Amino acid sequence: MPRTALVTCRPGPQVGVDRDLPVLADALRAAGAEVSVAVWDDPAVDWTAFDLVLIRSTWDYSWRAAEFVAWTRRVPRLANPADIVRWNSDKRYLGDLAAAGVPVVPTRYLAPGAAPDLPDDQEYVIKPASGAGARYAARYTPGEHATAVRHLERLHAEGLTAMVQPYVRAVDSSGERALLYFGGELLHASRKGAVLAPGTAFDERKVSHPGLEPWRPTLEEAAVARRALAAVPGGDRLLYARVDLVTGEDGQSRVMELELVEPNLFLWLHPGSVQRVAEAVLKAAVR
Repeated sequence: MPRTALVTCRPGPQVGVDRDLPVLADALRAAGAEVSVAVWDDPAVDWTAFDLVLIRSTWDYSWRAAEFVAWTRRVPRLANPADIVRWNSDKRYLGDLAAAGVPVVPTRYLAPGAAPDLPDDQEYVIKPASGAGARYAARYTPGEHATAVRHLERLHAEGLTAMVQPYVRAVDSSGERALLYFGGELLHASRKGAVLAPGTAFDERKVSHPGLEPWRPTLEEAAVARRALAAVPGGDRLLYARVDLVTGEDGQSRVMELELVEPNLFLWLHPGSVQRVAEAVLKAAVR
């Protein structure tokens, strides 16, 4: 009987509820696995006791990224592997994807101490290079320069590198598409609406997945997602991946984010995928 740990985090006011966790645990137990739900920073957990440690909803990791990455190095049989988690936990990976020819949302990075070099001719977004759930993210017009600078100062005061991206206007009409891969195969896709409303403060809590609905990806979207996954260092060892796409000014899909650490699987929206995920997890546990 394979022993599998589903890894989450401690509940808190800034942490969402993983609706998929009990569903996946039940499916794995029904398939014959021994399942434990464990908190990643619980010192009492013996991670060596498991055949597979599957990161699921460690949704506080970006607030403690260095600690989390150090934890991944101590865990054997981790999915996804620690080196991929480390690479993906810092959104400067978008630069690596762009260098590999993958179409991404254009991004500049402002590390602590950098001058507040912000656009003066277009709407733009500022967010931390290590972040999740739109935490510390906001959109600005050129006329909101002073407010945007205060945002940068807050990020830099906390030791965070800031990302500056043009606001992708098509998100307001066509949304953001999330293509989920599990065991190397496209599992399902979803679409959500715009997360960042004008005038919303960067430190205000946002709805991470507004208007979420099932989506049938186009051939072009699937092709861009595959290009992104092919550019991941060591990507042949991925168990799961979510590729978040938006439509650029040229009408073509661009990668907004590549989620390889703790993506929401949205199994509650796609109940037909539960069994496929359970089968892929069991296969990885006995490998």
